[in-house]
Amino acid sequence: MTCIKTLVAQSSHHNATLPSNYIHPINPSDSVANSELERLIPTIDFSVLTSTDPAQRSKAIHDLSKACQDWGFFLVINHGVSESLMKDVMDGCYEFFNLTDEEKKLYEGTDVLDPIRCGTSFNTSKEKIFFWRDFLKVLVHPDFHFPDKPKGFSELALEYIKRIREIVGELLRGISISLGLEASYIHNFLNLESSLQVFVANLYPPCPQPELALGMPPHSDHGLLNILIENGVGGLQLQHNGKWVNVKAPPNSFLVNTCDHLEILSNGRYKSVVHRAVVNNATTRISLAIANGPSLDTMVSPALALTDDENNPPAYAAIKYKEYLQLQQGNKLDQKSILDRIRLQKD
Repeated sequence: MTCIKTLVAQSSHHNATLPSNYIHPINPSDSVANSELERLIPTIDFSVLTSTDPAQRSKAIHDLSKACQDWGFFLVINHGVSESLMKDVMDGCYEFFNLTDEEKKLYEGTDVLDPIRCGTSFNTSKEKIFFWRDFLKVLVHPDFHFPDKPKGFSELALEYIKRIREIVGELLRGISISLGLEASYIHNFLNLESSLQVFVANLYPPCPQPELALGMPPHSDHGLLNILIENGVGGLQLQHNGKWVNVKAPPNSFLVNTCDHLEILSNGRYKSVVHRAVVNNATTRISLAIANGPSLDTMVSPALALTDDENNPPAYAAIKYKEYLQLQQGNKLDQKSILDRIRLQKD
């Protein structure tokens, strides 16, 4: 299938119309909240979360708990990752998408667990209507894989994902404590020494009729926490109380969303957030998401300490992380359809 970048390059910029197999029945501008709501998106100061002052740290953990409970999303500032590394890794993504189709074809991949996969839309074998997106997905932990082009990109990526893993580790310690668990509970219970970490670069070129297309459909993510940066061009929207909220990222901040396996582990106390990507007709958007999950062979279930037979029975069936990931990535993306499959009916 032709990637979007090539499709855009081949089409005339004058009077261009969207190919019919990219037209979605929903209007991306429907029920978008006003900017007041955008300003309420929680912000976590990482330097306070990791402070040696117990009172400051306690306040940050409380804020983290509230963000996970009310939004399933938060911004992280003062995280200590240099702006230059963030910029360099984004530049590397841009250069990768600028490789020729022949060069990118080497990394095409077919299976959801192929170490390196480059493609378009989400799952073209299952979709009738495609998404306005090209992607590069690379499994970077527990074993590090990476394309060997462009030159120097893999070294930057390796440094970046190590820093992200450190930040995710601290966030999950805070989340563990906020749930009333030991700080190391999530790390140990989900075997994070061998955690699956996926590097996902997304390219959303200008779209001739953005009101008819979607970059990514409404969905939640597998795993625990996703850490996202973008090239200054917005397009991420969250679902909050029935409205879509535009996310505007302050410079040098991380966008963090909670994912399905945090919802499972917390027995529904923290909900994974449904989000989507919208496109525009003027500027290319590039985003880089680092997905952070349990180890592939871990059986994920609600934490025992958060369940009891009477008041809090388990709300989700235990499922191996690898099996869940294959289910989600091998089907059409649709809201929380895979999480709904393992949701236990309550009497």
